[in-house]
Amino acid sequence: MLEVTSISKTFAGFKAVNSANLTVRKGEIVAVIGPNGAGKTTLFNLITGIVKPDSGRVLFKNEDITGLQPHEISRKRISRSFQVVNVFQRLTVFENVQISVLSRERMTWNIFTPSAGLAVKETDTILESVGLLDKKNRTTALLSHGDRKVLEIAMALGGDPEFLILDEPTAGMAAEETSRCIELIKMLSRTMGLTILFCEHDMEIVFGIASRIMVMVRGCTVIQGSCDEVRCNEAVQDAYLGGSDVCL
Repeated sequence: MLEVTSISKTFAGFKAVNSANLTVRKGEIVAVIGPNGAGKTTLFNLITGIVKPDSGRVLFKNEDITGLQPHEISRKRISRSFQVVNVFQRLTVFENVQISVLSRERMTWNIFTPSAGLAVKETDTILESVGLLDKKNRTTALLSHGDRKVLEIAMALGGDPEFLILDEPTAGMAAEETSRCIELIKMLSRTMGLTILFCEHDMEIVFGIASRIMVMVRGCTVIQGSCDEVRCNEAVQDAYLGGSDVCL
């Protein structure tokens, strides 16, 4: 479904991503791991058009989307969440997701139609699927950190994606919230058929839900393979997992 080939990006002389390669097959949950500064978020920004690559290509379902604008890539049914929560704090939970649905339907520029009655059923369905329906009328600023992270995933679902990118979806969550988010990711893959690409620092989460793992170090792809292949790879152990000489 996604193929990233030899993609690179340099900022003020610093090579954040250096000829990285990544493939994601339809229906997979693929994790990207690596130490802080490895280039994971920049890679996601290159895929979703937030920054443009210096070189390399991004293919989505065999279509070249390299360098397209973020809204153009979103129209291809690629959605994402961010490492830092990116929601409308003063709006309600319902309104945050409703905006996403209306944007997908290109209805956000119609100033003559009140939004209150638009996309109600679809918005409620999304909120129910992520477990936030009972909080639909709550102002977003009053939510817990974990609920705001889940709300951002709900907003991504408002774009009706086939391919979902999650940047550290459990960052800052308490243990109970983390477990809930993991189950949500599994459900999105299992029951909604979404293909999911995510990055995460918690190795227990990564090895627990990922179909395959890509490891980045200093902007480069060290390996992409199964969990067992990554566990036992000497380059990964040396560069990222502390130089252990045994499989993790």
